[in-house]
Amino acid sequence: MARLAFSRRGLHVDISRGHQIDSVGGRPSPDRRHRQTPRKGTGFRWSHLLMLGLSLVILAFFVLGAWQLSLTTGDEGPSEFPSSITGGRRRPTGSVIRFVPSDLARRFEEHRLALYRRRSESRLGLRPPRLALVFILEDNTSQFLWQNIGWQLTFLNIENLSSVDWSNYEGVIVSSLGGRKVISRLMQEPFASVPLIWLIHEDILGERLPLYVQFGWEGLIGEWRSAFARADVVVFPDFSFPILYSLLDNGNFFVIPGYPVDVQETENYIASHSRKQLRKDFEFSESDLLILIISDYFVYDDLSWDYTAVHALSQVKKVRDLSGIIKFVLLCSNSTNAPISTIQRSHEQRLCATSAAFGRVLRHFWRCGDVDCGRMTNAKFVCVLCRFCFLTRMEIASRMGFPDGSVRQYRMDQDVKCFLLMADIVLYWPFNREQSFPPLLLLAMSFEIPIVAPNFTAIEKYVVDSVHGFLFHPSRLDTLERAFSLLITDNTLSNIAHSVASHGRSLSMDMLASECISGYAELLESILHFPSDTLLPYSTSHIQQKTWWWNIERETKQNNTMVNNSSLRYERSRQISSIVYVLEEHFLMRLVDKGSQLENKTYKEDLPNQSDWIDVYEMEAIEDLESLEIQELDERMEKTSGSWEDVYRNARKSEKQKADAYERDEGELERTGQPLCIYEIYTGLGAWSFLHHGSIYRGITLSNRARRSKSDDIDAVNRLPLLNNTYYKDLLCETGAMFAVANRVDSIHKLPWIGFQSWRAYGRKVSLSHFAEKVLEKAIQEQREGDIMYYWAVMDMDKEKTNSKLNFWSMCDHLNADQCSAAFENAFRLMYGIPSGNAALPPMPLDGDHWSILHSWVMPTPSYLEFIMFTRMFVDSLDSLNQSNKSMISSCVLGSSMLEKRNCYCRVLEVLVNVWAYHSGRRMVYLDPLSGELKEQHPLELRELWVKYFNLDLLKSMDEDLAERADDGMHPHNKWLWPLTGEVHWQGILDREREDRLKQKMDKKKKTKEKLLERHKHGYKQKSLGQTKKSQ
Repeated sequence: MARLAFSRRGLHVDISRGHQIDSVGGRPSPDRRHRQTPRKGTGFRWSHLLMLGLSLVILAFFVLGAWQLSLTTGDEGPSEFPSSITGGRRRPTGSVIRFVPSDLARRFEEHRLALYRRRSESRLGLRPPRLALVFILEDNTSQFLWQNIGWQLTFLNIENLSSVDWSNYEGVIVSSLGGRKVISRLMQEPFASVPLIWLIHEDILGERLPLYVQFGWEGLIGEWRSAFARADVVVFPDFSFPILYSLLDNGNFFVIPGYPVDVQETENYIASHSRKQLRKDFEFSESDLLILIISDYFVYDDLSWDYTAVHALSQVKKVRDLSGIIKFVLLCSNSTNAPISTIQRSHEQRLCATSAAFGRVLRHFWRCGDVDCGRMTNAKFVCVLCRFCFLTRMEIASRMGFPDGSVRQYRMDQDVKCFLLMADIVLYWPFNREQSFPPLLLLAMSFEIPIVAPNFTAIEKYVVDSVHGFLFHPSRLDTLERAFSLLITDNTLSNIAHSVASHGRSLSMDMLASECISGYAELLESILHFPSDTLLPYSTSHIQQKTWWWNIERETKQNNTMVNNSSLRYERSRQISSIVYVLEEHFLMRLVDKGSQLENKTYKEDLPNQSDWIDVYEMEAIEDLESLEIQELDERMEKTSGSWEDVYRNARKSEKQKADAYERDEGELERTGQPLCIYEIYTGLGAWSFLHHGSIYRGITLSNRARRSKSDDIDAVNRLPLLNNTYYKDLLCETGAMFAVANRVDSIHKLPWIGFQSWRAYGRKVSLSHFAEKVLEKAIQEQREGDIMYYWAVMDMDKEKTNSKLNFWSMCDHLNADQCSAAFENAFRLMYGIPSGNAALPPMPLDGDHWSILHSWVMPTPSYLEFIMFTRMFVDSLDSLNQSNKSMISSCVLGSSMLEKRNCYCRVLEVLVNVWAYHSGRRMVYLDPLSGELKEQHPLELRELWVKYFNLDLLKSMDEDLAERADDGMHPHNKWLWPLTGEVHWQGILDREREDRLKQKMDKKKKTKEKLLERHKHGYKQKSLGQTKKSQ
């Protein structure tokens, strides 16, 4: 029925005498000369308008009801089978709502192409990639399953997330909404760049988002949106989820269908539930032939799909003949599990009791149709509306010739599996053409139920007609009649139906396995950053697995028979739901606290005008004049110097204020008198839990926003302005903090020994134990002569299988895309000006001893300054070579992944201390971080030293030459790094500073002498009191 289109001019009126037509809008213009006075009793009243409106609403309600009944009870024949599943209106059958993440797919393709290029280089890795898999409330069965597969797992306590170093992993995979705590941790530096994949299989949050919008909880929505934005990709198992969570979409949504969790639980559900008892609970008899009618998750029309579905079945002869025993069960809206639904309904009732008003609920949920029915927050009002809907469907069923009670409707947020277990036939009657195989249809096949579905492309791709199910054409009634004629024989299911159901169940077990496995494999290729030392995964084309490992899963369950899967599933659902509700309650508590602090008063803005500003200026002028007079009077009055007690009192007061301003914390007081201070380098709030608190430790942060409160941590960014540049801060990493300490070192470090330790040492379990600290302090105090370096984090600690053929440079190559030795040689040659024909790579022996890594070492302070002098010149040479390419990040040859390219120099600079200490003749002693055992490495008498390149006098002369060039402005290129990494000093600068000081001293003497001569010649002149210049 087409709706009449009303004219924009409103109701048509006759043109009578005294009314003229406006040429612009077509409105009649009344002539005042012919206006008549209204009769008594015909004036306008609001009560008349209200009665007229109610009458129109009631009339429209009955007209629409009669129209719907006429649509569903008409006598159409097979030729009039509706061409649209929705009754032929707006959205025809076959229309598709597609979810296409084009930007994400383009980024994935670029990442995979880069990985393919790395595979072609035939580079060898040292270790397999490391993944962090975060599962919430996993039972012992999952542990046995992983062990049977052959994976090496380390199980972590979710309550101790602060002790996990997520940077050790190439990526983190978080399963379910319950991993929100992990997401919060990964939002902090230094873990914000770790690739994150978030798998979400629950729809509870998506269903509650409209409630947040309705109540205006923008803060809570913002918290969830920030968590979703942190993930590199949010993966859903079905294309309906991106629509549910569209409010939180940050362009990182992705769908991989075929997740087997529902099919996996089918066998357990059938074993734990009785079909006979379920039918008895829902008041169905054993002789009833139940036809379960399901649709897709969303309906976008004002007339429900179930009207058309039941109407179409009423025209099938086989169904009409069995109207006495056939029962129809309609499932609408989207699906979730019963335990979640129970908690959700109780929580909604609590929120509704405090937040929702009846009028608001009435306006929001007036549409009692198929999508909104049952999704209300006011329980009593929902009950009334839904009862009205059920009564309407009962009346429709009777008009179509079915007995009362033969048509029932339930929501999918009840236990869908119980309806599938009771059903004899499943009819899939979709509103839209889905992108993938319908998950509800797959679940029905797993219950060994014969299915009837339209011949859409996504279904025909897997289901063979009359083999795995029965397919019909949406616009041809004869195909639907054929399907039911094959299904039903003698008031029961036929042998063909049982055979089709059996084949359908076998197909459902592994139907989407190959696509799901390949989809997740391609996702890992597209998201994870594989470092240079990791083994690259095989291409997805090599995947031979086409089925799920059901046998391993069954064996695991047999070995762990004490696990109650139903209770575990309920507990997992309850915990996931509680995550959402706990955040809601915390948000409400913050709102209540904030509201209690605000006063219920409104203040009117009182902005100053021009006269107010004039008054302010006059008051300030008067105050200035008075203060000037008081000051001049004080200068002319005699003052007593006071007693010595007053002088002492003022001096003590000044010293106390100075001490309060520079009050030292406990750590600084404990370091007083210590010979050693170890600076722990960290970046971000996430690294706080990895730092130590003790007399020999002091933190230094590379982020001025992440400095620990109530501590004397050093802000490296303030001490070295270069670190304000994010590019160079990422390029240098922890070496930048060392440069910051060396810059004007006397202002923060005055101890004879200095050390450094990365925050990562604690996460990798190589930080010093308390006993090892005591051993180190004792060794330092007993050290009398010779230069020595102690270190406790070694280079080969990550090798799972030590290869004796790997020497220092080969290990460095593995960590730096096979370019470490070449880059070091080129930088060393440029730094010293070594001719091209001579060797420029310092030899490092293969003697079986350890090398230092992670910037975890201790040495005398003069040696540290010498090492920083060498490092600054080496980094400058390395950066000069890197500047040949215009693109900064992509020009790095020392990294394979984008993360390694961003931190280009970091891995070379980590091992640079070994080359300097070895060839400068320092003793190198390894300190076991746990036992405290000391063992000298690389004995001096066995070394092949390049002493001439590491001589202190040579380094000082090179440093002075660079400082002179920087002072003269003779920069070799536009971005010269060396002057920015520390102090610039040479003899010319010292002489110029001395001359400047002498000149200032002489100028001061000259001015003083001139002032005395002027006073002696003219005498002292005193200004008049209170005399000011008069304005003209």
